[in-house]
Amino acid sequence: MNYATLSIVIPVYNEERTLVEILDKIGTVKLIGGLVKELVIVNDCSTDTTENIIKEYISTHDKVQISYVAHSVNKGKGAALSTGIKESKGEIIIIQDADLEYDPHEYNRLLQPILDGFADVVYGSRFKGSNPHRALFFWHTIGNGVLTFLSNMLSNLNLTDMETCYKMFKSDLIKGIQIEENRFGFEPEITAKIAKINKVRIYEVGISYYGRTYEEGKKIGWKDGFRAIYCIVKYNLFR
Repeated sequence: MNYATLSIVIPVYNEERTLVEILDKIGTVKLIGGLVKELVIVNDCSTDTTENIIKEYISTHDKVQISYVAHSVNKGKGAALSTGIKESKGEIIIIQDADLEYDPHEYNRLLQPILDGFADVVYGSRFKGSNPHRALFFWHTIGNGVLTFLSNMLSNLNLTDMETCYKMFKSDLIKGIQIEENRFGFEPEITAKIAKINKVRIYEVGISYYGRTYEEGKKIGWKDGFRAIYCIVKYNLFR
């Protein structure tokens, strides 16, 4: 299959401090295989100056292919991703948070197994390889490990980082999945549904991780962890 475009889906909610920097970083990435980039920004009804920043960025970067969608009410990350995936036009889709925790210069690491014809889906694992990883919250690490373990147990996968933001898909595969979760339940839901696709080829590659604290804008909390457990059971056993 010939691939021409990588669609980068960026869900945004109150990211006025980091949005321009992450968009500029994406702009400096040169993709392998001659792929071009399509940025799909979904503003989930931000209450700060995010919308103004996006519109100004689009007006001053006319050579960058950007699609912009704004939700009229706040729906959650999963809903923003669902909107962005539907709007995407590329043959390959990757998810990019609007903060600075993940480095866009690692897109090519995820692209390689797909372009080489080995993978349909590639996860970027924060727990593999020797790339830099910020030391942060002990219980977040334990929680992530528990959620990944439960997900693996029910999906029969052997992932090391189910909760990673960096998930790359062939677009026809991800567009064929109905996303039901509106918040952070997207991660276990999509993993469960991907795992059920006949003969799907899922790969992992190690990536770096520059995590942020709650003071720096981290949004996920313990309630989302309990929701993730519910979603792991629901979408692996009852869907």
